[in-house]
Amino acid sequence: MKTKNIFFCFLFLISFTSCNDFLDTKPTNILAPTNYYNTENQMNSAIAGVYDVLGNSELYAYGLMVRFASVGDEGFYRSSTVTQGAQFYNETASDGDVLILWTQLYTGISRANVVLANINKANMDSTKRNVMKGEALFLRAFYYYWLVNNWGDVPLITELPKNVVDNDIARTPANEVFEKITQDMITAESLVPPITQIGYGGRISKSAVRGILARVYLRWAGYPWNNVAKYQDASDWAKKVIDDTQANHALNPSYSQVFVNLAQDKYDIKESIWECEFSHTGISADEMGQIGSWIGITTNDPGIGTAYGFINALPSLYNSYASGDLRRDRAIADFHYLSNLTVVTYWNRYDYDKYSQSVGKWRRSEETALPKINQSTPINFPILRYSDVLLMYAEAQNELNSSPPQSAIDAVNLVRERAWSTGINTITLTTGGSGYTSAPVVVFSGGGGSGAVATATINNGQVITVTLTPDQITGLTMGSGYSTDPTITFTGGGGSGAEAVCTIHSKQEADILMMSKEEFRLFLQSERSRELCFEGLRKYDLMRWQILVPTLKQMANDIITTGPSMYQYAALSFSNVQEKHYLLPIPSSELALNKKLVQNPGY
Repeated sequence: MKTKNIFFCFLFLISFTSCNDFLDTKPTNILAPTNYYNTENQMNSAIAGVYDVLGNSELYAYGLMVRFASVGDEGFYRSSTVTQGAQFYNETASDGDVLILWTQLYTGISRANVVLANINKANMDSTKRNVMKGEALFLRAFYYYWLVNNWGDVPLITELPKNVVDNDIARTPANEVFEKITQDMITAESLVPPITQIGYGGRISKSAVRGILARVYLRWAGYPWNNVAKYQDASDWAKKVIDDTQANHALNPSYSQVFVNLAQDKYDIKESIWECEFSHTGISADEMGQIGSWIGITTNDPGIGTAYGFINALPSLYNSYASGDLRRDRAIADFHYLSNLTVVTYWNRYDYDKYSQSVGKWRRSEETALPKINQSTPINFPILRYSDVLLMYAEAQNELNSSPPQSAIDAVNLVRERAWSTGINTITLTTGGSGYTSAPVVVFSGGGGSGAVATATINNGQVITVTLTPDQITGLTMGSGYSTDPTITFTGGGGSGAEAVCTIHSKQEADILMMSKEEFRLFLQSERSRELCFEGLRKYDLMRWQILVPTLKQMANDIITTGPSMYQYAALSFSNVQEKHYLLPIPSSELALNKKLVQNPGY
């Protein structure tokens, strides 16, 4: 959390949760709770600690994207030597990362419980008190959402323990946990301010609560709970975000700019509704994340910003984009860095090379804060974007009706049109000309747009090809804003007579037309990946659609049959997946501490 946004007195005077048992909340220093939480500043410190868990290691700092969420059908863990863990679907109850995720989530819940237990005694403005109560309720519910997402039935703890003994708690059925999650979030929605009042995406707003409620209800409606009545709730809460004339949410005109803003600490609350914030420097190293480093474009260049880039994209994701879809070359970097800031090499775009492509959404080259820290970044992570709200609304509406209503089609088309090119589509050489001693310059004129750049090649005095120039953001320098086909002319090169024509992309290419309910469902399942890939959602989408295992088995088959030999190890994650992996194992240390816990099946 950035110190400019939250009073970050995070080193609490009281320790809420021991490293060994999340139920042990006995204070460990000499200051008793009765003598604390009496002032607004003290409560600000307490709520900052609840927020802080979002940026911890196994949550949005890197764990969800690198170990728990990204191994769906979008990417794979790029390592031929590390072969054990949740990212390979062979985790055990003694897995350290599983334990850390469990512990961190319950740490956040414990801290929220402390805030809620003491909020009424603090000497502070009642409006601020209500906002803080709403934040604590929502964050506690959000942490429970992640717990039930990963473990199903979990102990539901909403009060501080009265002593440090006899605290064994049985797992609460997931449906009851969902009831509590949604109840608390709905209460929070009435207490927290509008996003326009906050002005940035790092705090809980009405828009954030409404959008996350839509996500929670969609999860509840899906496998394994299949509470299909919740599709109506998902639709209703998403529609509240869409219809909010005060917030006036809208998509950023540039898909790429969404992620540039996250790298440069620029807020766009119309699209980026809720972010996990990281800072360049701060009180604690924990304030920095690894977004752009552990998931990003691999490089050892300190000028760019060093990055391991543990996740590579899969060719199937790359191939799912149409040629006019600008999201592809932002989400998947079709280049790599060499040993200095300026040199890049572009891949040939064959499937062999596509296995080598890094995640490109978060790029350390776009960070503006200096100096760049080795393997740590200030890049914020988008927990909720408006495009996700539109797609959730469309999905819920499709499930509620016999066929997708026009409002659902329109919502999807908004997302797709924003992503579409208005640049050059094809270039066709009609005449090669003669007498060229060097490649002529390709000039585009007219058509209402600008920015297209192409390169001609010659052989035996003739122009033999004209190709768009590679670009790190759009893949090719196709320009933008063209409403009609521009004219191509050739200048220089010592020859004459070469001619070429071109066609352009248009927003209308993006639009989908009416289709059946099943066709729309399948389309949305793919569209969510194209829009939201590598944002920590895909694995859980596959789970709620009950297609995790067959989808990943298909990925394994694709890699084994068509993948290059150097990337055959990537099939491991997908080959290992079983039905038991719809849930994580309860950590063995928690089973030892809490005798009422029962292990998930298969572990």
